[in-house]
Amino acid sequence: MNKITVIGAGHVGATTAQRLAEKELAREIVLIDVIEGIPQGKGLDQWESAPIEGFDSRVIGSNDYGPAAGSEMFIVTAGVARKPGMSRDDLLRTNVAIVKSVSEEIKKCSPDAIVIVVSNPLDVMAWVAKEVTGFPRNRVIGMAGVLDTARYRSFIADALDVSVEDIQAMVLGGHGDTMVPLISYTTVSGIPVTQMMNGSKLDEIVERTRNGGAEIVGYLKTGSAYYAPSAAAAQMAEAIVKDKRRILPCAAWLEGEFGFRDLYLGVPCKLGASGLNQIIEVELSKAERAALEKSAEHVRQTMSAVSL
Repeated sequence: MNKITVIGAGHVGATTAQRLAEKELAREIVLIDVIEGIPQGKGLDQWESAPIEGFDSRVIGSNDYGPAAGSEMFIVTAGVARKPGMSRDDLLRTNVAIVKSVSEEIKKCSPDAIVIVVSNPLDVMAWVAKEVTGFPRNRVIGMAGVLDTARYRSFIADALDVSVEDIQAMVLGGHGDTMVPLISYTTVSGIPVTQMMNGSKLDEIVERTRNGGAEIVGYLKTGSAYYAPSAAAAQMAEAIVKDKRRILPCAAWLEGEFGFRDLYLGVPCKLGASGLNQIIEVELSKAERAALEKSAEHVRQTMSAVSL
């Protein structure tokens, strides 16, 4: 790509910009933030690391959208971060206003762009971005499942003392307490995880995955996770830029898939040059199906509290 813009120069956005640059996913990485000097300083610092890390992607910081014009992709991380005791839904009112404003700017300066939404509460923010931009569903995708799955995989690898690379798994549903790790599709180098771990231990890991973000917030006190979220966003960007056709769990706008319609929900997605190429429908166990329906209902409830 020629240009990718990251909106929000906080920990998630700045780390995402650095990862994009190091992977050389675009000739130019634009970092935008409302706070004067922050994106400029971080962008310059990242560019000065280029001779050491060996990348030629130019990182540029800005407080306005001028340098973002013509971007083929936007990664939206703007919004307030969670604090201890705060749920993702507590962020709703503030972040709706922020993402709405950001989406209006994207529509004006880059009407053909693909948008990856990272801001929380994720599923609803992706909907806000789609509604405000008017972009088709293939060009507005939410980052959640890749992150949740990474947490799930890392916890299983740790418990079994095996490489994370050998854990195949997928976490669907809304990004939050109702996410749905698919135990029936979780394997260790092809071996069903249920053959290597008892049910109670798996239940503990599923619960820890659902609380993965809150666990980190509890440690940090004044911030939230950013290393893993930025890695997840960069993985999605790479799949699109390189037209890899990777199947990754992402928040997608459903139009009947899995029996759901008119909401964003984490499902298996094939990502390629056009953004969302295809939603892969998989068979679910009764328990997984019930959990996904509960998750969808939670997303709908949150959507109903939003006025655009």
